[in-house]
Amino acid sequence: MTAKLPPLTELLDLMPDAVCVVDAEGYVLFVSASFQRIFGYAPDEIIGRRIFELVHPDDRATTMQQAQQVMGGSLQRHFRNRYIHKDGHAVDIQWSARWLPDYGVRIGVAHEVTELRRAERELEYRASHDPLTGLPNRHRLRQELQYAIAQAAQTGGGLALLFLDLDGFKAINDRYGHDAGDRLLYEAARRLQQGLRQGDLVARVGGDEFVAVLPGCRDAEAARAVAQSLRACLRPPCTLPEGSFRLDASIGIACFPVDGSDPDALLTQADHAMYVAKRHRHGVDGLGPSHDTSAD
Repeated sequence: MTAKLPPLTELLDLMPDAVCVVDAEGYVLFVSASFQRIFGYAPDEIIGRRIFELVHPDDRATTMQQAQQVMGGSLQRHFRNRYIHKDGHAVDIQWSARWLPDYGVRIGVAHEVTELRRAERELEYRASHDPLTGLPNRHRLRQELQYAIAQAAQTGGGLALLFLDLDGFKAINDRYGHDAGDRLLYEAARRLQQGLRQGDLVARVGGDEFVAVLPGCRDAEAARAVAQSLRACLRPPCTLPEGSFRLDASIGIACFPVDGSDPDALLTQADHAMYVAKRHRHGVDGLGPSHDTSAD
């Protein structure tokens, strides 16, 4: 028996990735069988429609820009975007695409990367957040602080930093163990998040140390008011299996640009002010603790 090549469409339908052919305006001319598996639409449901209609609204502008670059002669191999599946959920896609000017069509091969993107997001989250409290970690804090400084410099809207240290936490942790300490830190993080203004950020930067970034905070007096509010959020008794504990914090303030114009300078100044507050209870910024944290 003489071997012969099967029709091209039969070969394309065997591919796990979806092959899509569109014209210059993005109207679909052909899709392979895997298109329905990935996007939910059968060929007769999608042919004649604009492929851009299926793109996630947040990704349409960049997708159309990429399509123009491909039609300008660029070979696209690793462009990622999101599409809306027929049943309504988002699908992450990595495209390879090429424009064939002699035929007036753009050919794209769609490889679904939804699970890969989910794993990447999880790794990104773990790299930028504290595993115990879920708050941003020191690395994420520096990124956010750098952005906040740039915004404050551009708009003149002000920026303040609060460096918080939980008073008496070490004694509680040593006496009742790390499990109790972890529960106390988790509760402190929750209360600090609830006490912040919209647009503020709090990060955990050490064992019992937290930093709050306050964009738009005009001066030290305004920052002091936020700090006092955070201390008020911490003070109600925290009931754990080990007992009832009262939280409080020593807080240092640094303001941009008076106390520094970069993350390191602001963090150093706020850290120093926190230690002054801790030593003097009611130090120069008035934010030392009113009493030691202790177990009831």
